[in-house]
Amino acid sequence: MLDMGCRFTCTRESLSAINILYVMVSVLMIGIAAWGKWLGLLSSFQVVGGVIGVGVFLFLVALVGLVGAVKHHQVLLFFYMIILFLVFIVQFSVSSACLAITKEQQDRLLEMGWNNSDSTQQDVEKTLNCCGYRHVDPNSTCSAACFQNQSCQSCAENIQDHVGEVLHFVGGIGLFFSFTQILAVWLTYQYRNQRDPRPNPNAFL
Repeated sequence: MLDMGCRFTCTRESLSAINILYVMVSVLMIGIAAWGKWLGLLSSFQVVGGVIGVGVFLFLVALVGLVGAVKHHQVLLFFYMIILFLVFIVQFSVSSACLAITKEQQDRLLEMGWNNSDSTQQDVEKTLNCCGYRHVDPNSTCSAACFQNQSCQSCAENIQDHVGEVLHFVGGIGLFFSFTQILAVWLTYQYRNQRDPRPNPNAFL
């Protein structure tokens, strides 16, 4: 009985700790996106909205898992396990793609993204102090400070260097969190099948 109670408590505490970590990450994502928009570092509503949307989604999933873990709620734990497993599949696939993408594929995707968003172009030109993707057009408009004295270089090389580092970093972080997600799914499965040793041990659905 003592061993069963210890297993139950350890599983619940581990699951709660993972979900508290997810809550902290989601709040950090929302805060960084809002801070970047407020300071004018990001002018693209699509980027800011996307990051905040992912943060809110992660917060809600973590909240469901946390409440389910604390209350040993079978229905919440079931839906949490299913949703988290689907998130694991998507995140593992995206993280693997980030690590495996070639420089040619990366260049094509960057150029497509550059041509599809004027606000992203302005953010990149202002941040990296460059103009144009492959060549500088003196007759166009540019947000970079170097454009006033016509000393700008194109952005392609700078972007590729930065994006290559970012993709490897994001891919590594994504793989780490994908393994915590599959661990959370396994813990949830184990936790759902354990009898609650607290005052009402027969309250097992």
